[in-house]
Amino acid sequence: MLRYWTAGESHGKTLLALLDGFPAGLEIDYEMVNVELKRRQGGYGRGGRQKLETDKLEVLTGIWQGRTLGSPLTLQVVNADYKLERLKELERPRPGHADLVGAVKYLGSIRGVLERASARETAVRVAAGAIARQLLRVFGIETIGYVTEIGRLAIDTPSGSLEEHRVARDQSSVYSLAPQRDAEFEKLIDDTANDGDTLGGVIEVRVEGLPIGLGTHAQWDRKLDGKIAQAVMAVQAIKGVEIGLGFEAARRTGSNVHDAIHYDPSQKHLPSLGYTRPTNNAGGLEGGMTNGQPLVVRAAKKPISTLRKPLDSIRMDSKEPQRASYERSDVCAISAASVIVEHVVAFEIAAALVDKFGGDSVEEMQGRYQLYLERAAQQ
Repeated sequence: MLRYWTAGESHGKTLLALLDGFPAGLEIDYEMVNVELKRRQGGYGRGGRQKLETDKLEVLTGIWQGRTLGSPLTLQVVNADYKLERLKELERPRPGHADLVGAVKYLGSIRGVLERASARETAVRVAAGAIARQLLRVFGIETIGYVTEIGRLAIDTPSGSLEEHRVARDQSSVYSLAPQRDAEFEKLIDDTANDGDTLGGVIEVRVEGLPIGLGTHAQWDRKLDGKIAQAVMAVQAIKGVEIGLGFEAARRTGSNVHDAIHYDPSQKHLPSLGYTRPTNNAGGLEGGMTNGQPLVVRAAKKPISTLRKPLDSIRMDSKEPQRASYERSDVCAISAASVIVEHVVAFEIAAALVDKFGGDSVEEMQGRYQLYLERAAQQ
């Protein structure tokens, strides 16, 4: 089983992720991970904290001569803005944050909750996902995440290959597939900032090259769509997840939802084994398993909860009404969220791949993968 845990606080000394069950024999590309960490810090609308941090990956355990050993990997991203012990308690909880409920639950401080609840923790989730993406690439599986909506402004997904989409996204200041509309979105973010407010949006993640059969129908907690939904919903500020048509499927008749099955023998050598679909309304998952089509996941991110024009709150000591506290924050972090969601999805796909084809070594997985494709092609 491939899994991970994280540790660390927003302004603590460091952030850590412990990966367990990662196969031996993968050479880690540090530069690729660091590029993704830098992208997580970018995007138009980010706050001043990102200017203080230069996130870089350190691997403390589980490697020898640059390759994974099959033992636990410990990933570290050091906080340059370490000042936790000097920070004061917040007296007034911020609506939308974990401040109030966390302080009540743990019978303690708001500071102790917000430092761990902060999305700063996602730096090591991105690092874990970036290493998982390197494993996926061995099997020809590629991922991309991008922004499709900011506030009420939407961006249609253009046709094109994944690589073409990646080029377009990397040219966009908001990580959309329409860099020609950046000025429009930047103005929206600037106007919102001038009003002392914040913006959310919608993210789409696409995974291509998936074989049929990752995940299982056999038990509810092992269904891949359920695991992906949990991983995405567990990202800070994500309030909704859909796969394929998602909520739109509830508004259509069955004949306009389900994807017909065809067979093309010329595609028998592909991971889809020649089974084709004229549509992909299922988003690449049926019965908790991949069906050989691209996986399409969308996530709705709420606006940042910390407002320069705070909402009503109370003082925790006296319960008297006051405005909520303000801490340095972003105006719009949807671009960063697209990086985070892409990488938590990638990790769940890698975990399903390890579950299906064994996880002792990459070499053994490759052999089992090829044997499976050959046997499945005879079905």
